[in-house]
Order: sequence, then C-alpha cells, then structure tokens
Amino acid sequence: MRNKVVTAADAAALIKDGDTITTSGFVGIGVPDELLCAVEDRFLASGSPRDLTLIFAAGQGDGKDRGLNRLGHEGLLKRVVGGHWGLIPKVAALAVEGKIEGWNLPQGCLSQLFRDIAAGKPGMLSRVGLETFVDPRHGGGAINDISTEPQVELMQIGGEDMLFYPAQKLTVALLRGTTADQMGNITMEREALVLDNLAQAMAVKAAGGVVIVQVERIARNKSLPPREVQIPGILVDAVVVARPEHHVQTYGTAFSQAFTNRIRPPDGEIPAMALDARKIIARRCAFELPINGVVNLGIGMPEGVAAVAAEEGLLDHLTLTAEPGVIGGQPASGLDFGAAVNTDAVIPQNSQFDFYDGGGLDMACLGLAQADGQGNVNVSRFGPRLAGAGGFINISQNARALVFAGTFTAAGLDVAIEDGALRIAREGRFPKFLRAVEQVTFSGARAARLGQPVLYVTERCVFELTTEGLKLVEIAPGVDLEADILAHMETAPLIDEIRSMDPRIFRPAAMDLRVDLLHLDLPMRVALDAETDRLFLNFEKMRIRSADDVAMVRAAVERVCAPHPRKVDVIVNYDDCRIDDDLVNLWARMVDDLHQQYYTSVSRYAGSAFMRMKLSEAFPKARPHIYETREQASRYLEDKSPG
Repeated sequence: MRNKVVTAADAAALIKDGDTITTSGFVGIGVPDELLCAVEDRFLASGSPRDLTLIFAAGQGDGKDRGLNRLGHEGLLKRVVGGHWGLIPKVAALAVEGKIEGWNLPQGCLSQLFRDIAAGKPGMLSRVGLETFVDPRHGGGAINDISTEPQVELMQIGGEDMLFYPAQKLTVALLRGTTADQMGNITMEREALVLDNLAQAMAVKAAGGVVIVQVERIARNKSLPPREVQIPGILVDAVVVARPEHHVQTYGTAFSQAFTNRIRPPDGEIPAMALDARKIIARRCAFELPINGVVNLGIGMPEGVAAVAAEEGLLDHLTLTAEPGVIGGQPASGLDFGAAVNTDAVIPQNSQFDFYDGGGLDMACLGLAQADGQGNVNVSRFGPRLAGAGGFINISQNARALVFAGTFTAAGLDVAIEDGALRIAREGRFPKFLRAVEQVTFSGARAARLGQPVLYVTERCVFELTTEGLKLVEIAPGVDLEADILAHMETAPLIDEIRSMDPRIFRPAAMDLRVDLLHLDLPMRVALDAETDRLFLNFEKMRIRSADDVAMVRAAVERVCAPHPRKVDVIVNYDDCRIDDDLVNLWARMVDDLHQQYYTSVSRYAGSAFMRMKLSEAFPKARPHIYETREQASRYLEDKSPG
C-alpha cells in the first residue's frame, strides 16, 4: 500500500518516447492541465517524451493555449486520433500541415472504444460514420496524405454495412479527479462531469500501462466513501496534486456548486438571451421540442435553445441532455459547455453515447456550418481549418428527428428586428448553402432514404429535407425571397408552398410556447353550437407530433360531444396545421371513430394546397368536402341542410 502521491515532474517522467497516451476532458471540463503542463515543460527542456500517439474523444482546450494545445509541439506528437479538433488549433495545425499523422473519428465511437479496449475486445462495430467522411470509401477520417494506416474498416455483418473501429494499445492515461487517498482511490465530487475516466484507466491497465491522475487534495487512506470513488486505486499508478490555476472546474468558471449539482440554483441563474439572430434561430428551433421527449443540444448555436426553453417554462416538460453525460436540467454554454445545472443525472460519456446510438433521442438540435442541395451538412473541415466532428455524427445519425441551426450566411452578418419583421442590415461575407459541402459530416441522402425528419433553421428561413433534396418551407416576415435568400444560395432549393415563420419569434415578449406545445388552449379550440348542432374544431397552427397529442384531441372532442343528445355537423380548420407523417394514419383512425359516434357531416378547410392534399389522402371519401376557405366549408353544410 505505497503512497502514490508524486510531483507533476515525476509523473511526467513516467512517460516514455513512443507511448500512446489518452487524456480526459470535455472542452474545459475535467482536463488534466497540471499533467499536460508538466509533459510540455519536460519536452521543451529535454526533447522528451517525443513521438507520442495521442487518442482522445472529446475536444479538450480553449482554442488558445490550454488543454491539449500544450502538446502542440513538433516532435512531441507523432500521430493523433481525436473526435473534436476545433478547440486545439496548435495540434490541428500540425495535422493540417502534414507534420503529424491525424485522424478525425466520431467522438462517441472513440468514447465507446475505451470501454471495449478495457474489456479486451478487438475493436468496436457501429453504423456510426457510414456515408460520411469517416467511411473508408470517403477517406476513413484521415486528415492528411501521410495518414495511411486505417483507423476504421468497412465490414458486412448479416448483409449490412458496418464500420469496425480497431482497438488501440493505450500505454498512458492522464486523468483528473477531485480527491485522492494515498492508495490512489479517486473521487470526483467537485467535477462537473465523470466522462470516460474509469474506462480509460481500465483500458490502459489492460495493456500494462501507467495511469496518472491529478486531483485537488489528498485524503487519509480508507477515508473516502466507497460509493463516491470513480476510479479505484488498483487502476492508479500515480497521483499529482494540481495547482488551483491548473484545476479550474471549467474554462469559463473557476468553480460553481451548481455545476456539481449538489445544490440547485434559483431560477434565472442562466440569463435570458437578447433578441438577435441567435435568439431568433433558437426560438424557431424550440417550436420543434418534443414534450416529454429527450433532446440533445449541440455546441454553438443550438446552446441557445436551452435558454429559450427555460424562458418559456418548458424545462419541466422535456429532458435536455449533452453528450458528455448530462441528463436533465439546463445545459450551460460557451466555455462552460458540457456542464449543466439542476440535472437529473450525470453518467459516463460512453454510456450516454450508448443511449444515443440506441435511438434514445427524440430530437437533436445541432450546428449548421455548411449545407448543400442534397441536405448534406459539414461542420468538420473548412479548407485549412480543422474543426472535427465531435459527437455530431453519432447524434445526427441516430436521433429520431433532427434540427440543424445556424445563420444563413457567415462572417459579418448583422440583422435588425423592427416592428416584428427581420431586416438584413449587413449580409455575411460567405454563403453557407453551397453547391457541394467541403466535407460530408451528415449525409442528407442517407437520412432521406431512412425517413429521418430533418429541418434546417436559419434566422430568415427554414428548409426541410426531402428525397429530392432541400425544400424551402418558411420565410421570416420582412425577408425577400429573391434578394435575401435565393441570391445567396449556390443551388436553388425546391419551392412549393412557403409559410411565414411564426411572428412571435420576432417580438421581444415571451412566446407563450407552453400553450402551443402542451396544447393548453385545446378546450378553446373545440366549440359546440347546441342550437344548430354544429361543432367547430379549430386546429389552426397546431402541431400533432405524438400519439399522446392525438389522444388529447380525441378526449377534448368527446368531452363536448358525449353529453350532447344528437350527432352534429362539423367544420374543421386545418390552416397551418401540421401532423407528423408517421401519425397521419393514427389521426385518420381517430377521426373515423369520432365520425361514427358523434358526426353527421364534416367539412374541412386549409389554405395550404399541400395540407389539402394530405387531408385528401387521409380521408379519401371526404375529398369533395375539403375546401380552401371557411366560407366554402360553411356553404357546403348550409347547402346540405334541409332548411
């Protein structure tokens, strides 16, 4: 039972030339900066360790000097396999310039691979990455021409294409916790996340390697609560007590009890957003939030959806998640991204990706950097700038519904909101909707083929994915179709009927989105005139997105019709109503049941020709009685009345 506490310099001396190291961290959370600083200092002083292989899942850095940027020296690294590169520009530059071998693989696959390496498996099978730049048919994730050793292989299992991610032999882990006893047992009570620390430690020990953990403090042996221990001492070779400046909770916050989720901060801890392009986009995305569903919000533009959901009082009605392991609560943003307040649970990152890959997400909202006419999206590579995919590929391929969020153009865009309308004060210098994206991080063709619902939300318009490509479906008030949209697209979208984006998005006041998404106004939408035996159903602007919504409408109609002694004639307003495609048959069966029980005749109207077509398909016998206006629908009932 030796004392495992050593200095940072002594810990760095345990790393040999040519080692394969793995590090913990997510953005600025859980990054072992004391250890990384010691490795850098040793290399700059002695030229050793050198020719290291670095394998990491999540991006670990501040975009400047901290985190893995400390390893961005020519000679120190030989090859790097990582999930997100945008926060480590010093390392990314070495890869882009061909000074090191480099691969960009999905964050979730690398996270899960740590666990499979720990179990002695030869690698990991997954569908994640198919038909993207990770697919060996499209580059295999290689960043430059010298990166020739395959890091992912295409296989067929049961006649289905799969990707195989081979196991790596990891020899050093640089990890982080809060408290260690002298035997090396590690707790993480002041950390915002637990990440993959346990799996990484096990993976390195399986190869007979060295596990080094930095902590804030040392406790007496056998004094740590066993249920608090995240990394058992049997897996730990050395412990280093970090200086406070190298052990901040996040790169945005030195320490917050709220991020430990051991207290719950008061409402309003994360302030409301100003009404700008970012908030407009977040507000439009919030209309897609699935009540009682599970949602992932990506880094960047999608972070604002959490703030809008809080402002609209929706957080109690859905579960927000973030890929490093946060479930529930309100995710933070910026350099705090990955942390959250008021969470329900914080689980290991690899377990979170298991949940995502298994279809656990009802919806994901992710960033939009480039898109093309086929619906492909690029967030990972832009000429010499290497951002990396992070968890984007895992999440985008497996969420049941998907919303991409981003401004319509990039670099210098300035918008003004005036009298509930949007005005483009200054256009961005670079278009985002291109003839072809520079790298396929998301395959539009694959999503369309598999029937995944996908929206592309910008401050001025909304597109949806169809089997033929991108279709323009909404425009902001005040925006000109030709001058403000089509003139800045390299490929024209499909255009049929175009709706106006909801005007509440462009007004300073809260949108009362709870009313829409929870259908709190449903009783007011069902009105019976008992004297004329006429029922009015107003489904204008309603969104039917779940079987529960269908059941709720049925119950509201039955509450009104069941006590009435006679059957009724019905007029139904479907203006701007949206029924998700997979619910149309259920909706039609519900309506047919109500018709048999309570209705004599029904007339329906909708201003949208597309909606009238969908109604005709759902109610083929009623096609002659589906109208464009309320007047026409009412006239049909008047003409059939005996009087």
